[in-house]
Amino acid sequence: MTSRLELHASLAVALSCASFAGANPGAYVSFACPDGANVMSLPLAIVGISDDAANPGAATPGGAAAAASSDAGRSSGTASAMPEPSSGAGTETSTEKLAKAAQNPVANLISVPFQYNANFGFGIDNDVQSVLNIQPVIPFEISPEWNVITRTILPIIYQPSVAPTVSDEFGLGDTTFTAFASPSKTEGFIWGAGPAFLLPTATDDALGTGKWGAGPSFVGLVISGPWVAGALINNIWSFAGDSDRADVNQMTLQPFVNYNLPDGWYLTTSPIITANWEADSDNRWTIPIGGGVGKIFRVGKLPLNTSLQGYYNVESPDVGPEWQLRFQIQLLFPR
Repeated sequence: MTSRLELHASLAVALSCASFAGANPGAYVSFACPDGANVMSLPLAIVGISDDAANPGAATPGGAAAAASSDAGRSSGTASAMPEPSSGAGTETSTEKLAKAAQNPVANLISVPFQYNANFGFGIDNDVQSVLNIQPVIPFEISPEWNVITRTILPIIYQPSVAPTVSDEFGLGDTTFTAFASPSKTEGFIWGAGPAFLLPTATDDALGTGKWGAGPSFVGLVISGPWVAGALINNIWSFAGDSDRADVNQMTLQPFVNYNLPDGWYLTTSPIITANWEADSDNRWTIPIGGGVGKIFRVGKLPLNTSLQGYYNVESPDVGPEWQLRFQIQLLFPR
């Protein structure tokens, strides 16, 4: 049987061989306890909003970061993926413009983030849960005035035991798909809204919810000088699936703040706050605080957005992690 160390190492090696990009929301996984207790959602990662706003991505039940995540950005329509500098900002380089676009969850920018999340103090043995989120973001121009930005989050999870009768598991978690409709010409307040869907793709019961789910998602942000700030929120309810599994009713809120520095560097915070409304009050909330640093650079002509962030959970479920480390590399394809 593959050891935990080998599983952690295999995820780390896969990540190191990939090209990464910016901050893009974090992720969470839901698991079912063997006694039939409520599904509990635990943070898998934390986005910079792309983490997505550094891709704001939000974590949703089932092991996929809900389309709330933060690190990769998408801006709208006919507007350029690289936002123009605001008045008084001085001369902005293409790298600095691209950094702001990568931090906008509804930018007109194709990106493929690879986000690795190490969650420390997880499970009954205070072990390390490892999650690699693959999160392609693809915008479509549906008219001169409107874009639709799609985000798919597919998590690959190593999960330590969460109960004495539950073994460690490795495999796919539930997939989350979100489609934001956003105005093409973005001035002042930038926003997007649309449905989020939960797909039961987990390869083991411990890695997902066994449920189909859906709910609304909304993102709003402003770009002013070196600042990119906003929030993403969604709530997903289950409507079908395994009748023996607990229902899903989970909110994800991801505020994000990025401060851009010269030469593509930026400071970022994009905690993923979740509330599992099906759990009891002692196990309902996950509230992290923290942040990190990121940088845009190029390999040849390909721009990459990388970030490293750390978060401490001031509130989490009984078997949830105490803190988490997130590393992301996002491939950027400006239009």
